[in-house]
Parts: sequence; structure tokens; C-alpha cells
Amino acid sequence: MELRHLRYFVAVAETGSLTVAAEQRLHTSQPSLSRQIRDLEDQVGVELFSRSARGVELTAAGKAFLDHARLALTQVDAATEAARRAAQPQKQVFALGFLTGQEMTWLPRAMQILSEELPKIDVTVSSHYSPDLAESLARGKLDLAFLRAEPGFDLGYQVVSREKLVVLMPSDHRLTARATIRPEDFVGEPFIMASNKARVLHEVIVGYLAAHSIEVAPEHRVDNLAMAMSLVASTRGLALLPEYANNLLPWSVVSRPLEGEAPTVDLVIGYSKANTSPVLKLFLSRADELIQS
Repeated sequence: MELRHLRYFVAVAETGSLTVAAEQRLHTSQPSLSRQIRDLEDQVGVELFSRSARGVELTAAGKAFLDHARLALTQVDAATEAARRAAQPQKQVFALGFLTGQEMTWLPRAMQILSEELPKIDVTVSSHYSPDLAESLARGKLDLAFLRAEPGFDLGYQVVSREKLVVLMPSDHRLTARATIRPEDFVGEPFIMASNKARVLHEVIVGYLAAHSIEVAPEHRVDNLAMAMSLVASTRGLALLPEYANNLLPWSVVSRPLEGEAPTVDLVIGYSKANTSPVLKLFLSRADELIQS
């Protein structure tokens, strides 16, 4: 079994189509990809996909194989990244990642902790969706990230803040007259929901609405703040988002707190437990300074 077999298998599993995986992900021919998948199934000894006119679907054996295949590829990527860093020891790179928008608050504080090390290291900064940050940590492409505590990754997490959710609405919406927004105020209003890409936030919102027996049919699903604010303004809908959204509001969108006890979503620092970087160790030893600040 070779790594390419695993990469081909994961691509087909994620796209649900041999043709799409071959043309858009792997840039190979569909007959060649089919042969590779059959070779893999021969080596494993069971069928990993069921085929039909609608495409391919994972069998029970394929679903069990998928998690292990992803983990194996992640570990290979992490090993490759570690080797590349070790081959360039002249100046260590410390890679920081941020959930988009959070760098405005947390980058200065992170750099303060790293200030004594800055002459000896290069710091890179990037911002992405939380699941992408978690995957980059697992693959060794990031040393530390400010993100949500994403399930399904073998990462260490430490909470640095708990953000209350607030209600975003158009600046001329009738509910702006209220000092606080009640759960029942969502009924009958267009609702903009966090997508499954922002799954941690999505689960918090679903739990809050269910706890108050509020049923809404989301008209749109979004996975980033910019898209959410644009849709709030253009569709005159409401959205529940973490309060750090207040740092990014355009003139056409305002926020109001929720009445009573608002739900919260954790912001954490995440890191790979296998990362032996001394800079990471230093940062984690001073993580309490982030919380206190």
C-alpha cells in the first residue's frame, strides 16, 4: 500500500465521485483512478466503496478506513514539515494562526509574550476558518492558533476567553429600538445561521434556540463574519455571532445583546501535542498572561 492509494481514496470519499476526484482534485484520468481504488480494495481485502449510477458511496468498511487514512496522511505531512524545519536551523519559524478577525485583539498580546524571542525567530501570521486552523496544527504547518476547540483532532486546547453571542441586525431594523433582544424576537425574522464549516459556533446557536423552544428556518448559512454582515444588511435578517464581531461592523449593521444569560462560545489556543518547539513550550508556560490581559 502506497501513500498515493490513501490520497486517492480520501479524494474520492470527500467528493463522492470518481470523475470529480480525478479531474478536479487529482488531475489524473478516471480509468486510472478506478484502477488505483480497486488495487487498494484488493490490498485491504474488502470493498471500500459501493458503486451506482449516482456515483460512489463509502461502505461501512470504507467509513472505518477513512479516519485512519486521514490520520496517516496527516502524520506524513507533519513529519515532512518537521524535517523541512530541521533542515533550516539558522532561524526558527514560529507560525501563528488566527480565526479570522481575532488577530485584531490577540496578535499584539501574543507578540508581547514572544517579544524576548523575536531576535531569534521569524513569526508568520495567517488567518483562516477554525477547522482549517486545526488541520494545519495537526499537519505541523502551524505551531499555535487561536481558534475554536474543534473535535476530531489530537490537539491540546486551552481556553483564553468565553465570548457572549450578540444579535446582528440592519442599522435601521425595528429591533434596534430594544436595549436587549429576546429569544422570541427571532420568530418570523429572516435568520442567517452559521454553517457546518463553523461547526462549534453552529452547535452553540442550535442549542440556544432549542433551549428556548425557538424554531427558525435559516434562509442563509455562512462560514465567516464578512459574509454574515453582508447578508444581514442585504436580506434584512438577524444573525447570532460572537461579540468580537463588534470590532468589524460596517455602518449598515449594528448589534444588540441578548436578554438574560447569553450563550457563549470559547476561544482557545490550540497546538499539536507532538510539537516539540521550545518557543511553543515557552508560549504555553506564559499562556495565563493572555487570559489575565
